[in-house]
Amino acid sequence: MNRDDLIDLNAFVAVAEERSFTRAAARLLTSQSALSHTLRRLETRLGVRLLTRTTRSVALTPAGETFLQGLKPAFEAIDLTLGTVGSLRESPRGTLRITTPRHAAVSVLWPVLQEFVRDYPDIHVEVNIDAAFRDLADDRFDAGIRLGELVAPNMVAVKIGPALRLAIVATPGYVAQRGIPTHPHHLAQHACINFRLPGSGALYAWQFKKGRQEMKVRVEGPLTFDDPDMILAAAVDGQGVACLIEDHAAPMIRDGRLVRLLEDWCSPFSGYHLYYPTRKNNSAAFRLLVDRLRIQR
Repeated sequence: MNRDDLIDLNAFVAVAEERSFTRAAARLLTSQSALSHTLRRLETRLGVRLLTRTTRSVALTPAGETFLQGLKPAFEAIDLTLGTVGSLRESPRGTLRITTPRHAAVSVLWPVLQEFVRDYPDIHVEVNIDAAFRDLADDRFDAGIRLGELVAPNMVAVKIGPALRLAIVATPGYVAQRGIPTHPHHLAQHACINFRLPGSGALYAWQFKKGRQEMKVRVEGPLTFDDPDMILAAAVDGQGVACLIEDHAAPMIRDGRLVRLLEDWCSPFSGYHLYYPTRKNNSAAFRLLVDRLRIQR
């Protein structure tokens, strides 16, 4: 097998796994037109059609499915060998790109990175602060951090933080004027500060759990933000009731600027997870960071 054969086979595996020339081209750091030419060349050489292309999707033919199943073990073995050899270097190196919401970056990622970059000066870490889900392949990220229940089932998910709780909060002045809700449904009589989810643009439905009772409540109010810091600022200003991650509001609760409401309805839920595609990156640098983050549980 010559070098061009291996390049063509790798291109086919990328397209077959991504089911998209756009994502496969980003993964291979090439253009869609070059990738399309490579696949046509491979099909011509083999004398069989491997892919069915439409304007919106890419699908494998039966021959393509058989070809992929034969190639995957070989490429997985190559990846394993490359990772093993890479780990033998005295000084792991490379650039790792991670997308994460701000709260996760501050609470679980940064405490680890402080020591990690000192211990491994040849590893560079680029952190993208973004609460919206990003396509790891299209945007060339090695991994992302999100709440565990939000991670897609086709991703590897590694728990890297403790369980979290929500806190429903308002100022003492607001409570004195508007009263204390004792059931999630009572929020309908209150001015609530909405959170618009970055990416999807949908309004977050406040989630509650008490014993076996679980419910989602759609709230209403005069203010909507897509940034938790602005929601916290509005709550401290007395603009209404807010729903925040507990430790985000904790300093204001401790100093009395905010009071907790419906605390018995706020049960712990899965914390932050690092997620990444199964075969995305098995470099020594990446494995070192995963191991460092994993022990923070």
